[in-house]
Amino acid sequence: MTEHTGETSPEPSGSASSPLDDVVTAAEWIARALESSGYRADFTPGSLGDIERFMTEHSAQGTAVAGGLLAVDPGSRLFALGAYLGETVRRGLGGTWEDGGDPDSLTDLVLRLPDGAVVRPVQRVIKRFRNGSEDSITGYAVGLGLHPPARRRAWFRRG
Repeated sequence: MTEHTGETSPEPSGSASSPLDDVVTAAEWIARALESSGYRADFTPGSLGDIERFMTEHSAQGTAVAGGLLAVDPGSRLFALGAYLGETVRRGLGGTWEDGGDPDSLTDLVLRLPDGAVVRPVQRVIKRFRNGSEDSITGYAVGLGLHPPARRRAWFRRG
């Protein structure tokens, strides 16, 4: 099984590359694209709420919203979103990217966490796309031990 710690240049290599080689590049690319579209994408646990919002706004139960950001090249964009989710988990909890047995498969990438758990963030994003919010990205991250900050409540003074 090939490993990848995520410590590479964001520039793709000049030779043919594998999904494992492209995972960090894809995550950084989609982060820039999301930021330019008004979504928070800074690889922090709190940014996963914006990824959830992006999925809600641009997909509906396995169908890309017409004219939305997933309507063009959805496979590559879902891979990149899965890479972003995985990178956010890896940066928050640690871990190593590995091919899941098929080094040429975009959906077979796994993230091995420091406790030995193996997770599949790309597949989770695809499930979120297909099934909607019942396969929550933020819920997935919380289940792995990555906790987004609590939302602040606005307190108003009467009087």
